[in-house]
Amino acid sequence: NAERVEKAFRIILRDKKVKAILVNIFGGIVRCDRVAQGIVDAYNNIGDIPVPIIVRLQGTNADEAKKLIDESGLKVHSAIQLQEAADKVAELIG
Repeated sequence: NAERVEKAFRIILRDKKVKAILVNIFGGIVRCDRVAQGIVDAYNNIGDIPVPIIVRLQGTNADEAKKLIDESGLKVHSAIQLQEAADKVAELIG
């Protein structure tokens, strides 16, 4: 949920050496659309996040999750494959 994602983001962002956040969710039981909504809500609660966020969601409702992230208007990048997500991280921090 958004509260857990927000808490995690705030902890990660305390470290000034963090250059990007990669969220990698692969699950059959976990609904990717709910995870995506939690990420969008957490981002909106925090406000401007100074590092790129890349989200790879694979599993139940992954297509809906990708669409939700892509249409959020936030600086959050989505990926389907893990390699695609890793490449996006390298591109954004390179």
